[in-house]
Amino acid sequence: MKIADVLNVPSMPIASPSYPCGPYRFVDREYMILTYLSDPEAIREALPEPLESDGSNTVLFEVIRMPDSAGFGDYTESGIVIPSLLNGEPVNFTAQMYLDDEPPIAGGREIWGFPKKHGAPELAVIHDTLTGKVSYADTLVAVATMGYKHQHILYDVDGQKQCSSASIVKKMSKTQVNLKIIPDADGTQAICQLVGYNLTDIQVKGGWSGPARLQLHAHVNAPLADLPVRKVLGGVHFIADLTLPYGRVLHDYLKAPI
Repeated sequence: MKIADVLNVPSMPIASPSYPCGPYRFVDREYMILTYLSDPEAIREALPEPLESDGSNTVLFEVIRMPDSAGFGDYTESGIVIPSLLNGEPVNFTAQMYLDDEPPIAGGREIWGFPKKHGAPELAVIHDTLTGKVSYADTLVAVATMGYKHQHILYDVDGQKQCSSASIVKKMSKTQVNLKIIPDADGTQAICQLVGYNLTDIQVKGGWSGPARLQLHAHVNAPLADLPVRKVLGGVHFIADLTLPYGRVLHDYLKAPI
């Protein structure tokens, strides 16, 4: 294989790349997102500087079905996201992720720095209940339940301000931030960055809100419960098409240490 061929391979392993070049299009991506109040000190501990808490003390628990993902296939993922501030700008920091498919695990970590680990999330409608479950190493670590399609008009967490499809698009377009750490061959950090990205070409196909509950169970290798649930503020369920483009470096710890 010639050097030019090596330099054009999109990902490892070279014999069968884990994922193709992007950007990546997702069709009929189904979200279940619960917003809950958590412990301010736990939130502060989970946010790497220079990220700061936005003062809301809220955390988002997500389970997402992705049946049609260009380059990545059909899979389900879950995790927790913390609304925060970066130099005064509102952003969402992805703190933990668990999913069941190798290509998006490899691609997510290597390109954008998503904190992805192999787990077993599920999202299903069981009678009148939208149910999200996450297991790790054969142990149940999260159970989320939400009334199925209770409201066709989404409401903000305060239960007063109506939220349209355009508002969902605005929220999904918010800058998302990951902590990307990749070691060099000698074990030292070759990359240590805050990486930002913004979803594009978002088309909301349906959205609902409803009452919700969330249980998180302690696990050493899937520490979702380290951000404890104080009160669930509500849940949203929506289906959308979108594009995941490449990201950008927002902060390089190796070039500009705090």
